[in-house]
Amino acid sequence: MAVLVLGIGNLLLSDEGLGVHAVRALERDWVLPADVEVVDGGTAGMELLDLMAGREHVVVIDAVKAEGPPGCVLVLRDEAVGAYFRGPISPHQLGLSDVLAALALCEQTPRGLTLVGVVPASLETGLALSEPVREALPRALAEVVAELRRLGREPVHRAA
Repeated sequence: MAVLVLGIGNLLLSDEGLGVHAVRALERDWVLPADVEVVDGGTAGMELLDLMAGREHVVVIDAVKAEGPPGCVLVLRDEAVGAYFRGPISPHQLGLSDVLAALALCEQTPRGLTLVGVVPASLETGLALSEPVREALPRALAEVVAELRRLGREPVHRAA
């Protein structure tokens, strides 16, 4: 598969589960080209190495610690993603930064990398997204779809 859309997060910590909720919604609401793989990465760390290695492009969806109010959507690409991961972003950030570093050492870094992040309101124990993050989910998905289109992939929205 040339393009990977990877949702990461912990469903048990409210907004931390954003990435998982996002990939589920993407699979439910969109028909994707055959060379786009969507994966619920959960809180996996180094287990993602083989999945991400050598890809044309990886789009990561996650809750991120960033400037801005809860529900703010952030999009970073390529080198900006690596620079951003120098500081703590989320509870599982260490695993993802380790994966990116290992991919670089093995010369298997994806040719392109995009992070679609949403600033969380709550990381408390709970299964539901907070209201600001739940309201931001469609904007985050729109960014993922726009990124796929930018990459020459044409997702098709399923009829309601």
